[in-house]
Amino acid sequence: MVNTVGRSLWHEPRPADVPPVGRLDWLLVGAFTAASVVEGVVRPDLAWRPLVTVLALAMIPALLWRRSHPLVAVLVGWGVAGLLSVLQLTAHVADLGLHSMMAVLILLYSVVRWGAGREIVLGAAFVTVVVGLGTFASAVGWADVFGGAALVLSLVALAAVSRHRADLWHRRQREIRNQERVALARDLHDTVAHHVSAIAVQAQAGGVVARSRPERAADVLAAIESEASRTLAEMRSMVRLLREEEAVAYAPPPGVADLPALARADATPAVEVTTDGPWAGLAGPVDSALYRLAQESLTNALRHARGATRVTIDVRQEDGVVRLRVADDGRTEPGPAPEPGFGLLGMAERARLLGGSFSAGPGPAGGWVVEAVLPVGALP
Repeated sequence: MVNTVGRSLWHEPRPADVPPVGRLDWLLVGAFTAASVVEGVVRPDLAWRPLVTVLALAMIPALLWRRSHPLVAVLVGWGVAGLLSVLQLTAHVADLGLHSMMAVLILLYSVVRWGAGREIVLGAAFVTVVVGLGTFASAVGWADVFGGAALVLSLVALAAVSRHRADLWHRRQREIRNQERVALARDLHDTVAHHVSAIAVQAQAGGVVARSRPERAADVLAAIESEASRTLAEMRSMVRLLREEEAVAYAPPPGVADLPALARADATPAVEVTTDGPWAGLAGPVDSALYRLAQESLTNALRHARGATRVTIDVRQEDGVVRLRVADDGRTEPGPAPEPGFGLLGMAERARLLGGSFSAGPGPAGGWVVEAVLPVGALP
């Protein structure tokens, strides 16, 4: 198990959301630069002040690389700290360092937060060696050793937690985007397929009408134009929704109250719509889903029902649930039922997400029947 965890850490990629160098980074560099210069001036007791100040200033620019090149930044910053420890050990000096060099702790945090797995391993190993060397050179007591180790481990843990939380957030964002893509695909299928199917049916009927009753051809063309206009309007609405970065007010999605608009008494097949409410307490997602389910079922009937002369859409509320039934009187082809397509899969998915049930298949008296039962209130 340890080997598995080690290999997983070694091959861990760098985070994808690494921010560029910004104004706060330059302010951080300026603050540590000023602190190093001031400390080098006001501490006359510090051994080798010019050299120590120059080394401290040399490692400060590594703060600008701490996210783009975290391992290099750690090697530079902690390398300076290690060099000072070696000088302290060889020169037998009690104190050889500026307090502003605590900036190396930021570099340690950064390599765990922004580095790849191998950068974390190599950086942590290098820091461990430097810390051990500094502890030996300073000859500090066990209390100081434990305190320093606790500080270093706390920074590592904080960076690891921050990295994990950011990763969870990005995963959640990807899940949301995937759900939005699925919902968009479902809406495109439900909306566009319905209108295009209606246009195709009207166009087919228009050919017959133009030959037998030329005076009705204008009505058929007007119906086709109306369906095409509605399709374009809904497509533009979806495109606006995708392109807008700020929240804008859009018309509410269609619901049960809009189902009568699907009725067509003078078309073939004729479409009859019956609704039996009340609908005041109907949850918004359920209301919208009922319309989409009825619309998609009607689309399937217009496209696939052979010889159908009538399609009925019936919606009624009873005992805390809403029942939708869409049936046509077309001919049922012999043989096994066809494999469900994207339309049926999308409808079943809508019903399940709302805690309801869905079924579709040949009716007992012929034709095709779609039934859905949804709760009046959406799932919490």
